[in-house]
Amino acid sequence: MRFMTWNVHGTFNLNPKFDLEGVCSILRKWSPDVVALQEVDSRSRSDDPFAKLASVVGDHRVHAKSIVTEDGEYGQMLLSRFPFSAVPEIVDVSYREREPRRAIATSLLTPAGDVRVVATHLGLSIHERYAQAQALVNLVKPARTVVLGDFNDWFWVKSVRRVLAQVCPNRTRLRTFPSRLPLMRLDRIYATSDSPIRKVWTDEAARAFSDHLPVIAEIELKGLPGPMEKLCSSTA
Repeated sequence: MRFMTWNVHGTFNLNPKFDLEGVCSILRKWSPDVVALQEVDSRSRSDDPFAKLASVVGDHRVHAKSIVTEDGEYGQMLLSRFPFSAVPEIVDVSYREREPRRAIATSLLTPAGDVRVVATHLGLSIHERYAQAQALVNLVKPARTVVLGDFNDWFWVKSVRRVLAQVCPNRTRLRTFPSRLPLMRLDRIYATSDSPIRKVWTDEAARAFSDHLPVIAEIELKGLPGPMEKLCSSTA
């Protein structure tokens, strides 16, 4: 399966006149099965980015709007080609009085069976991220789980990756921020030990649309055939 995560912050905040079609073109270009988008912002815009992006990847989506004001909404999205096999959870991982943060947790019904997916956007302080990483661990299932998003994690002290390594030892390591000259590995995709990451890349063309580069990964989902695959085999 192909997974993608992308913080589109530059699109809506740094470049308010930007044509949303540019983000959609990058998504269509790589055609991910699952994509997590962070910092989707409809505030002070005449269009609705949440509605526009919802139609780009598959028919299944979840919105986690952490800020709602009179002039719009701000948050993240999880888009999928595959239906949800469990009702998506919107988990509040906010830390004290800092900016509201959410995690989206659900399971997908894929040809390989159920796959757990957790999408998030973590905070800016070390202690905040550390507490949020602990909360993410509780959302991970023992098998076939993918955690993806913008983790804002660049220090080793109390690092998110050290916490998540306990349950998701496989991870990407691409530099994604700032997109013009990537130095930090803020955007990552993690997976449980039974789900090796076979290929990972980014797209420099995305720097025209955001201050983050996307991360795209192909993950091998091991295990017994799922219900959809069994159904296909039985009707062949």
